[in-house]
Amino acid sequence: MSGKRIDVIVPGELGADDRKIWREIRAASGAPANPFMDPAFTVAVGRVRPRARVAVLREEAGPVGYFPHERAFAGRGRAIGLGVSDSQGAVLRPGIRPDARALLRACGLSSWEFDNLEAGQALFVPHAVEELASPVVDLGAGFERYAESLRRASPGFLRQTLAKERRLARQVGEVRFVYDEPDPGALRALMRWKSAQYRRTGRRDRFAQAWITRLVDILARSEDPGCRGVLSVLYAAGRPVAAHFGLRSRTVLSWWFPAYDPAYGKYSPGLLLHLRMLEAAAADGIGLVDLGSGPARYKESFKTRDLTVHEGAVVCAGVGGAVHRLGREPVRAARRFVRERPGLAHGAARTLEGLGRLRVR
Repeated sequence: MSGKRIDVIVPGELGADDRKIWREIRAASGAPANPFMDPAFTVAVGRVRPRARVAVLREEAGPVGYFPHERAFAGRGRAIGLGVSDSQGAVLRPGIRPDARALLRACGLSSWEFDNLEAGQALFVPHAVEELASPVVDLGAGFERYAESLRRASPGFLRQTLAKERRLARQVGEVRFVYDEPDPGALRALMRWKSAQYRRTGRRDRFAQAWITRLVDILARSEDPGCRGVLSVLYAAGRPVAAHFGLRSRTVLSWWFPAYDPAYGKYSPGLLLHLRMLEAAAADGIGLVDLGSGPARYKESFKTRDLTVHEGAVVCAGVGGAVHRLGREPVRAARRFVRERPGLAHGAARTLEGLGRLRVR
């Protein structure tokens, strides 16, 4: 095991020096400054998830690595904020390469599950069972340069989207966009729309889980430049018609919770919001917008390229590892089977949406 000692602490025990070292290691790695990989996200999760922990790898000169995680029954571990975190992994100085299973044992874990492990996590990538595309939008050259490339790639898409914005203004009222909206009422509207969308499409309502709602509230109030919430809202005639709540660092904006009012669906307000948000983000110093893994037509329309993330688990021998395999592997295999068959995946989505409509009624 690299490192002479490993201390396991709760995230709230991370001091100012730890945060500084954590960020220095991340900056030296050359990886995008994804806010989900910032210590502020781990600390925020620690406030709403009592089983959240951080393993601090130490050598004589001080900390050389951090491994945020959560612990459940029988030592089953999971990525910090699993279910809502879009970038996961350990933060290790170059040359620090512990054995993955030895690290888990030092943390009292029998397994560690991930579903958005970032590329370059050499410690855990060998334990991945699936590689997923995570589309991104490059804005480093500015929005105008990006818009030019969008026009060349799909001129009809951009033209039609802008035409819908003009139609929304004519038929509903003045269109106004706010990039960083402080109004908590707009955030509540977004949560209502998103909850209704989850139910309508037959998916689990994330905002029905108190810890996720509390986490969003905490991050919405955060002023930490490494990880803070940004609520972007599109208004028409003074009322919100689409909104997005995401996380940002100084240079990366992570797409997180987008939703719109279905009453205005014919105007594609989500696409209008997305376009205006990209423009404002570029002006605010954002060089990369991470749209997150998972298929969506709008992501294909807006993206400039794909990053790679991984899904899988590190599993130790013993009872706890067996519990993990029995509980997770059949589910993961079924999901993979459906994902690899687009026709079946489409049919499953339609079935879920039909069930969701029945529940709403």
